[in-house]
Amino acid sequence: MASQPPSDSEPQSFTTMSVGDVEAIGAHCQMAFCHQLDFLPFRCESCKGKFCLDHRSETAHSCPQAGAWARRLREASSTPSSDSTTPTQKPNILTHEQQCSSPSCKTLIDTPLVPGIHCTNCNRRYCLKHRLREDHECDKLMPLGARPGPSQKERGLAALEKLRAWGAGKKAAATGAGAAAKAKASASSSASRNSNSPAARAAALNNIKRTAKGDSKVPAEKRVYVHVEASADTTTAKFPTGNFFYSAEWSVGRVLDIAAKALQVENVNNRGGGEEERLRVFHVEGGRLLDFSEKLGAAVQTGNTIVLLRGVGPPVPDLIEA
Repeated sequence: MASQPPSDSEPQSFTTMSVGDVEAIGAHCQMAFCHQLDFLPFRCESCKGKFCLDHRSETAHSCPQAGAWARRLREASSTPSSDSTTPTQKPNILTHEQQCSSPSCKTLIDTPLVPGIHCTNCNRRYCLKHRLREDHECDKLMPLGARPGPSQKERGLAALEKLRAWGAGKKAAATGAGAAAKAKASASSSASRNSNSPAARAAALNNIKRTAKGDSKVPAEKRVYVHVEASADTTTAKFPTGNFFYSAEWSVGRVLDIAAKALQVENVNNRGGGEEERLRVFHVEGGRLLDFSEKLGAAVQTGNTIVLLRGVGPPVPDLIEA
């Protein structure tokens, strides 16, 4: 029994396609005696015809306008356009040799990854690691573009002159302004002989210990008793002198801060600024300026004298002999 075609009312898993629908997809090859239906035909840019895979080249389909596409391409590339009048600029690549100004650092700065930090005090640029003044020892550097300051020897001589002025003022106050030169010399000689005697030194030491002021929490075995004076241009106190005791373990910088407060001396060391405003500690018996980081007990002994001077520069060894 012959099978009956399915009726239109029954559901189907396929769609019947007519011949007209098939020919609407793709195109026939325009090559004579071919006319193959190609769903993805090739278009010739010279004659604008549509061909199959086998006849896609100009030679294969004997193109009547062979080479037209190549000529148009050459003419388009040789004719300068309005966009090509401006020469192509090379990319701006950053090349430099700017390193961190710290001598021990070789880091390149002012790059996209490592910015440079400008120090307004020394007028130099540093990496992030050395950006702080303490990290690149800014207080020891001369600012770029600034006039050269006094040399180390000149600073030493300036400190010596300040010390001589302090000594001259002290001697004048002790001898009196109206005394004769011979009386001054005799009194100075007699005072010198008396002060060098063991009894005079012991009496002076006992006087310092008896009148000295200080922190009562400092153990007696660690106390250093000193006579402290300040030059007249540094203090507003009526009597810029006194006897004090400090711990031998304290740094000279800490002793300076405490002594300046006790003698009413303006202290701007912790505010920055130049050496012309800084206070320094001069050890009379040692004949030199003490460094802030030194331990007091390593440089000064009980009974010694220290003087607060301003604007004398950093410590110079053997200042009296300079």
